[in-house]
Amino acid sequence: MNELNRRQFLKAATLTGTAAGLSGLSGLTLADNAEDKKLILPDNSLNGVLGKPHMPAKAKRMIYLFQSGGPSQMELFDYKPMLNKMHGQEIPSEVRGDTKLTTMTAQQTSLPLVKSVFNFKQHGESGAWVSELLPHTAKVVDDLCFIKSVQTDAINHDPAATFILTGFPIAGRPSLGAWLSYGLGSNNNNLPPFIVLLTNQNKGQPIFARLWGNGFLPSIHQGVRFRAGKDPVLFVNNPKGIDRHDRREMLSYLSKLHGIQYAKTMDDEIHSRIAQYEMAQRMQTSVPDVNDFSDEPDWVFDMYGPDSRTPGTFAANCLLARRLAERNVKFTQLFHRGWDHHSGLPGGIRQMCRETDQASAALVADLKQRGLLDDTLVVWGGEFGRTSYCQGKFTEKAYGRDHHPNAFTMWMAGGGVKSGMSYGETDDFAYNVTKDPVHVHDLHATIMHLMGVDHERLTFKYQGRRFRLTDVHGKVVKDILA
Repeated sequence: MNELNRRQFLKAATLTGTAAGLSGLSGLTLADNAEDKKLILPDNSLNGVLGKPHMPAKAKRMIYLFQSGGPSQMELFDYKPMLNKMHGQEIPSEVRGDTKLTTMTAQQTSLPLVKSVFNFKQHGESGAWVSELLPHTAKVVDDLCFIKSVQTDAINHDPAATFILTGFPIAGRPSLGAWLSYGLGSNNNNLPPFIVLLTNQNKGQPIFARLWGNGFLPSIHQGVRFRAGKDPVLFVNNPKGIDRHDRREMLSYLSKLHGIQYAKTMDDEIHSRIAQYEMAQRMQTSVPDVNDFSDEPDWVFDMYGPDSRTPGTFAANCLLARRLAERNVKFTQLFHRGWDHHSGLPGGIRQMCRETDQASAALVADLKQRGLLDDTLVVWGGEFGRTSYCQGKFTEKAYGRDHHPNAFTMWMAGGGVKSGMSYGETDDFAYNVTKDPVHVHDLHATIMHLMGVDHERLTFKYQGRRFRLTDVHGKVVKDILA
């Protein structure tokens, strides 16, 4: 027999005081049959712990386009003519300061500044500077809010990606999507509130499932990965010889068994387990529907680009993200690897932009034309930026840049964010923030605010301490709020 700890004992004592207490706990009910007077767990885990947002939400859903590897801000958005003038000269000591270097450049005897080989122009009524690498993004700049002063604490990929996606550089904390699922619940009972899409690639930094994990939150809040192909979600379809009726009957009995176990242990994870089984059955219908692009007209595929017809590409995932937004999925996260250019940057970043530019811009434009952008928050960015000095030897085709956490660029669109603006500034070398720094914790606080959540009030008690996404930091960047 399972033994109860002190907390579970007190919880059990409270629950068993009266039948009303049992029926009032998160919607738990007693079976009508006297023989089956055990706790039966309904699928109530899709309701957020907050019940309703702390404040009116500007964004009902979010799509996060995560560019893994660290896109170079100097080649894309942060135009710096001074780098052209001082190309090949040593980075000034007063600019470099005491910045920590990675082991890849710490041994270099010289750190020469390197220009971008790509041209920049101003676009839109906002006059935003955008590189020639991003012709499609250039067309939607008046719908974007560029944040050019993002800062992080980590200088290497794994801790930096973990930090920007979970609020902490060491693995084990809940991801951003898990926190939103935990706090706000789901808008669609037939699809998970947190869905993850990875571009089919063989290159780039490793992507680990813990980046969309639930950490210490109930497991129902972890991201569900959709894969390209006939079985987008593993183990959802019935085994051979099992039909929907059999599945339903099995789940009913399984729910009763879980109820018996819950009555003994008071383990809240049992709620998540049965909720996931129930969700899996509903997804047997909803997942094939959302992944079936046959109802999309040709002009939509043309809008997202030719890759959108190939499942598993970034373009196809952007189109799928729009379809999920139409179905009110709370949080969709796309991962695209390959932005880590320590050498061969010109060719490498050109290829990355070919794969992502058109689809990213199309997603914003498509959401807007369907009336979804106003309440859908779109975020684009990587885990850090790149250095203004060269890693290794410079050539026009093969120069590289190292990791740089001090200053990098991200953009946001829709969902209560001001459009057609740039926020924050860096120095003439895109090396240090000179105006309006935005730390990762501030970014998270702002995202939560736009989703209607006070980042200081959404907490979870674990091992005697109350945790939150922003830890003990973070402030809302009010100047970018519409």
